[in-house]
Order: sequence, then structure tokens, then C-alpha cells
Amino acid sequence: MENQVFFSEMQRFKKWWVWLILLALIALYTYGVISQVLVGRPFGQKPMTDAVLLLTLGLILFFAVLIYNIRLDTEITKEGVQVRFFPFHLRPRRYPWNSIRRWEVRKYNAIIEYGGWGFRLGIFGKGKALSISGDQGLQLEFNDDKKLLIGTRKPKEMEAAILRARQPKEPEA
Repeated sequence: MENQVFFSEMQRFKKWWVWLILLALIALYTYGVISQVLVGRPFGQKPMTDAVLLLTLGLILFFAVLIYNIRLDTEITKEGVQVRFFPFHLRPRRYPWNSIRRWEVRKYNAIIEYGGWGFRLGIFGKGKALSISGDQGLQLEFNDDKKLLIGTRKPKEMEAAILRARQPKEPEA
């Protein structure tokens, strides 16, 4: 079976403190809209216009929906590594083994190396990173000297899958 999947992982954004902040902002601005737009009582000492208040609530809701829908899908196959950071990648990105010079499952510091989690550009030649949470990832170095780190919550399983995927094909009897 040529297209066999050795490893598959889907990660979602689950940082509780981000959701707490977003829900607090949604509650606050929803109260403001109800108070000012529906009841007619100004919201705050220097109230925004109704349009700006509604726009602010809309933007907060947009970001909440965006964060809810963010996910990182990773697959290891005989052909290579496939990754999709939805909704930023509408189609999976495929990296065949012959384009990868070196790989390593390693521990990393998202804040220091990449400035946080998400779709990141590393500083000082670290390359790109796609991560949702945690401190473990698959570091890829390509033949063109570019680098990509893909976060994982299953580093041991990922490494074992890569070793299985990279084994030479056994001749058929």
C-alpha cells in the first residue's frame, strides 16, 4: 500500500485563559450593545457610537470563531509529511521525503524561538513554525535550507511513525 498513513494527528486551540478573556469580552460588549443600542442608556463614561460598539462586538466574535476553527492536521506517510494549518492553509502542504535533508523530533520554546504559538516566522534563522500548544515538534530542514517546525502532542508516536515510513520498501516475493 503506497499511500499508507503511519501517523495522523489533529490539534485544536484549547488554551483556557484565551477562552476566558474572549468570553469576558463578549459578555462585556454584549451587555454594552444591549444597554446602549437597545435600551438607550450610554455604555461607559465616554461611550462609543452605536456603530463602533457593534463593530467592536463583531470583531471580537469574529476572532472567537477564528480561534475556535483553527486546527493543525499532520500526517506521516511513505511519501512524506503532510500538514494543514486550517483556516490559513485551505489545502494540505505536502513535503516529500526527497525534499527533506534532515528531520528531528525535538523540544522547543515557542515564545523564545518563534514568538508564541500559531503560524509563526522564527527569528535568527529558525524558519517557520506551525504550532497549537506544547513544546514538542517535528523540525524539518529542506534541501533549499528552509526550515519548518510542526508542533505535536505525540512526539514519540510521530518519531516511531517516521522511522517506519522511512524504512526501505521490502521486495515482493
